[in-house]
Amino acid sequence: MNKFMNYILQDWKINQDTSLKSRLILLMFRIGQKLGDLPTPFSLISKFYYGLYLFVVDWILGVELPWDTRVGNRIKLHHARGLVINRDTIIGNNCILRHSTTIGNKKLHDGSIGGSPKIGNNVEIGANVVILGEITIGDNAVIGAGSVVVKDVPRGAVVAGNPAKIIRMTKKSVLVVSG
Repeated sequence: MNKFMNYILQDWKINQDTSLKSRLILLMFRIGQKLGDLPTPFSLISKFYYGLYLFVVDWILGVELPWDTRVGNRIKLHHARGLVINRDTIIGNNCILRHSTTIGNKKLHDGSIGGSPKIGNNVEIGANVVILGEITIGDNAVIGAGSVVVKDVPRGAVVAGNPAKIIRMTKKSVLVVSG
């Protein structure tokens, strides 16, 4: 039981300076992830909870974060409003997401739907950001507010604009290997 509680409360402390709303969304998200893993005889519980989750988080609180999205540990939501994340997106550990951000796939030239972004660890995403397509955002990257990201972002890059361009590299962009 202690392991379960630690899992569902992992985002609580890191979001203490945000809002109760952010903490509630992430608490419900983590509970949903655990209930989604239940074996078939208990699937009615998870189906009921999924309906409750959808009603509260998506319809009332305005955050589209499917509970089967792969999200790493200790995610932080600032001003959790208007956030839309595609279920096929992968988000690493210790990431920060701000309001009015969309992360998802896009329609390709041939009419098919492409893949979703993979976001590394320790990535900070500003407000009103759009990240689309089968791209990779490297560890320790910073995406400036209002950016539209449709190409890979290297590790440690700070990007901004529409389309997003690298404006500088952080010290965290250098990989140190000791032997």
